[in-house]
Amino acid sequence: MSPSSHWVLTLECPDRPGIVHAVTGAVAAAQGNITELQQFSSDSGRFFMRVQVQSGFERSAFEESVRPLAAYLQARWHLDEVGRPRRTLVLASKAAHCLNDLLFRQRSGLLPVELTGVMANHPDLRPLATFYGVPFSEHVVLPETKADFERAVLDRVEAEDIELVVLARYMQVLSPDLCAALAGRAINIHHSFLPGFKGANPYRQAHDRGVKLIGATAHFVTQDLDEGPIIEQNVTRVDHTKDTPELVAMGQEQESRTLAEAVRLYAEHRVFLDGNRTVIFR
Repeated sequence: MSPSSHWVLTLECPDRPGIVHAVTGAVAAAQGNITELQQFSSDSGRFFMRVQVQSGFERSAFEESVRPLAAYLQARWHLDEVGRPRRTLVLASKAAHCLNDLLFRQRSGLLPVELTGVMANHPDLRPLATFYGVPFSEHVVLPETKADFERAVLDRVEAEDIELVVLARYMQVLSPDLCAALAGRAINIHHSFLPGFKGANPYRQAHDRGVKLIGATAHFVTQDLDEGPIIEQNVTRVDHTKDTPELVAMGQEQESRTLAEAVRLYAEHRVFLDGNRTVIFR
């Protein structure tokens, strides 16, 4: 079988008996072979399912098999090729660690994304993006120019069929309008000290308070700052022997790893929104 005959079907619908039986029956009717299947019934009353199917059928044939079933189940569904790189735009500022990790993982084939460009409000990361051959554009983002920049982001999302926007330590707050336009397809990363240590030098504040855990949270972007549905979190233990630079290095490693994992999960259609929470199929 060719790689194009391996599909991933995601489905979300009101929970009811017999959904798995119905979906697997539709796959069997299309002469498909299930290679991976995960499902979850949420206490919200929603049912979530991700199934990978390998077969010789064309996409249109599979869609014809699924469409009436999805209508019967009142389901939102999506069909894609397994492993197809998702078109991704990155927003960045000055910090290089998260962007560098995403660029390296893409080039190494470890992350199923196509980074179409980096839009930044400072020029610092241009050499890094250029090294990896990814287009870089610098935009002055001030109160009087913020709306222009956000329009440029949305224009690029539409013109380049962007499927995901990643805030790789982009140090600007997005407007409610942009958050709404990118709902469910924009991911942000922040250190685990929020909301305890806000403002400048959070690692210095954490060191002064003698924290014992540091980490990072990747979440969907919403107009509630740093409070969107969580996709991935990681922590590591620290003690009194760690000075502030060591905490910063350890924190940046966690941020990079956590953001990359969240992007991978999203790119592989493993992330479902369930109100203020997420359902993650690993």
